[in-house]
Amino acid sequence: MEIERALHMVGGDGNDSYATNSRLPMKAIMETKPVLCKAIEGVFASLSSPALAKIVIADLGCSSGPNMLLVVSGVIGMISTSGYLEKMELQFFLNDLPGNDFNYVFRSLQQLKQLADGREGSLEPPYYIAGLPGSFYTRLFPYQSVHIFHSSYALMWRSKSSQSGVLLNKGNIYIGKATPSHVVKLFQNKFKEDFSLFLALRSEELVSGGRMVLTFLGRKSSQMLAHGDVGTMWELLAEALQILVQKGRVKEEDLTTFNLPFYAPSVDEVTELIEESGLFDVEHTGVFESSWDPHDDSKSNGGDDVVADCARSADSIANCSIRAVIEPLIADHFGESSSSRCMSPLLPSILRKEGLCTLS
Repeated sequence: MEIERALHMVGGDGNDSYATNSRLPMKAIMETKPVLCKAIEGVFASLSSPALAKIVIADLGCSSGPNMLLVVSGVIGMISTSGYLEKMELQFFLNDLPGNDFNYVFRSLQQLKQLADGREGSLEPPYYIAGLPGSFYTRLFPYQSVHIFHSSYALMWRSKSSQSGVLLNKGNIYIGKATPSHVVKLFQNKFKEDFSLFLALRSEELVSGGRMVLTFLGRKSSQMLAHGDVGTMWELLAEALQILVQKGRVKEEDLTTFNLPFYAPSVDEVTELIEESGLFDVEHTGVFESSWDPHDDSKSNGGDDVVADCARSADSIANCSIRAVIEPLIADHFGESSSSRCMSPLLPSILRKEGLCTLS
């Protein structure tokens, strides 16, 4: 599997697109907005002459759709009220892999004016926006040229799929209950390798006094096998693929050789790797939970919440939390027809059967 080609969200603005089904990552961006605001304040404090500054902000793994606009508009709004507007200019770089729907990104930029109209009475600094295709596991910027790196719901994706030892992870596409411990270690080591590289690259590109705000889809427990509902979700997707194998619509060897290029780290893992690198200081860490149903805004109660409409919730999880994100990878490995059969109606029916309509 060629990750740079196959790993991207479903493009466009159709019913199955990421742009239409990205409310769950939107909640994460809203949750971390105060942290981003504090990071901007820290950058201002480090500037020798803020009123004459050019601030460079990079959104890594921006994907396409309204969340990208939410980050850009949010930063503009924060700086508009900062008191440092005179002669300040902003340069945004929107980064993702080449397979990302950048055409939709550029078409969406006109909506920024509508968002600005909602901030009546406030002045805005001049800003410039550019797309930047490429892996954030490579150098992307000149030395010491970026003031703020932002990345939300992107760093759980690996630079490549784990192939060594995958035959011993039969029936799974991620870390499941039956995954051998040494295969779990392969996933863990790949994350360590990738994230350590990410930190080294960004340390070269970040200006002195710059900041990073990174949000992961992770897990609460430090126990390696306790991947909670993240792991459960991928186990259910594997179950849907196994049904297609039984029906002769997917080759068993294709399922056996498919492992998601994904790893959900714990807060401890992330913090330890940052401290081991010696490249950055950690100013803030936190954990927040959200229902896997993006249209469920209730706070999680450890998975015991009552679901008013399990069928609707299962469809929502399948379409918003899984299909819009993972279908291109499934289609690339198993074929378009197998992907369609897996995502609908198999996956929603499995979610309803298991009663897992409020994964959190």
